[in-house]
Amino acid sequence: MLLRVVAGSRFGTGIQKEVLRAAVPGVRQERHSSTAEVRKQSPRTVGSLKKTALYEFHRAQGGKMVEFAGWSMPVQYKDSHIASHLHTRQHCSIFDVSHMLQSKVHGKDRVKFIESLIVGDVAELKDNQGTLSLFTNEKGGIMDDLIVTKTSLGYLYVVSNAGCADKDSAHMQAKLKQFKAAGHDAELEFLDYSLIALQGPEMARVLQAGVSDDLRKLTFMTSTMATVFGIADCRVTRCGYTGEDGVEISVPSQHAVQLTETLLKDSAVKMSGLGARDSLRLEAGLCLYGNDIDEGTTPVEASLVWTIGKRRRKALDFPGASIVVQQIKEKTRRKRVGLVSTGPPVRQHTPILSPEGRVIGEVTSGCPSPCLKQNVAMGYVEAEFSKLGTPIKVEVRKKVVDAVVSKMPFFPTRYYSGK
Repeated sequence: MLLRVVAGSRFGTGIQKEVLRAAVPGVRQERHSSTAEVRKQSPRTVGSLKKTALYEFHRAQGGKMVEFAGWSMPVQYKDSHIASHLHTRQHCSIFDVSHMLQSKVHGKDRVKFIESLIVGDVAELKDNQGTLSLFTNEKGGIMDDLIVTKTSLGYLYVVSNAGCADKDSAHMQAKLKQFKAAGHDAELEFLDYSLIALQGPEMARVLQAGVSDDLRKLTFMTSTMATVFGIADCRVTRCGYTGEDGVEISVPSQHAVQLTETLLKDSAVKMSGLGARDSLRLEAGLCLYGNDIDEGTTPVEASLVWTIGKRRRKALDFPGASIVVQQIKEKTRRKRVGLVSTGPPVRQHTPILSPEGRVIGEVTSGCPSPCLKQNVAMGYVEAEFSKLGTPIKVEVRKKVVDAVVSKMPFFPTRYYSGK
């Protein structure tokens, strides 16, 4: 696919600093300890930060390390953020997402247990099929988003966000205690595996060389256990956070560097960091927890009603169901929308204005799109302004800029359906 980027323009290499300022909100430059200090510390921490099994590898590859969700993570490498973004769209990139919380739910009542916490219909999934879902609270607020896979091996495989790991694990454990006290059978297992995402249109070609199964049979949101380039006990899930065809590979941590080095032997593959991951997911219209969704936001307000199973809506058997289903019937006062604008970049907390200049909402994520030559953003507006094509305004650096409510994803997604 031809990417619409003009090299050297404001939407080419010249936007590097602007995109990094808009992308990955909340990251802070890491202050590295001395080599001697690092050697004395736990292999899983650097100072007060946790580190993945690829931490030293990232630094050796020129990764610029920052603090993110309590972890030391690469925001970019020697290539610019824009170059990494475009390389992912054109070829494929490796993202270390080992900071995500991986867990398994065992027991004969495992589906009933996970459905007591989330809005999704896990019971209807086929073996080795997954679904994006939401943990909700009793008020219908979103506690986190997660992927649940119903495996053929007698357990559910769950991946949730790093920033919510402590909250999620505590919530699941507390609810499990109540669940078991009521006489049900379920157990939780938290995994100490690494998670490597390989994303981009050349992913299948690159990975097929290292697996015996035909990847054409592995469609979007399905998963399989496999030996990957000689490394056994890997779970390969066709999903990702970029809008591209991709996989996430859960690999024993002692083999994470080996797998990454092997993938990099293909010239189509490069390392990529948090900066590109954020702008890629924003072009794909995907939410970032803590920015675009949180405990004060319901699935209806967040335009995520599609995550709620029809059976679950009818049964009203998920946390906050009565509130959420009532909102589905009666609509809400505000709604998450996509925005497109030109001029100065639109960032988080930018006020959204009506054509007459009244504040009607706020931007939750925004950056210049490396592929589209315009600013893209998402945020919440009063429901009457949520219709596609509605002209609105945003206030950037005390200047009022024209914008329009736009369909998401902003950039076409290329998830693999098998066709």
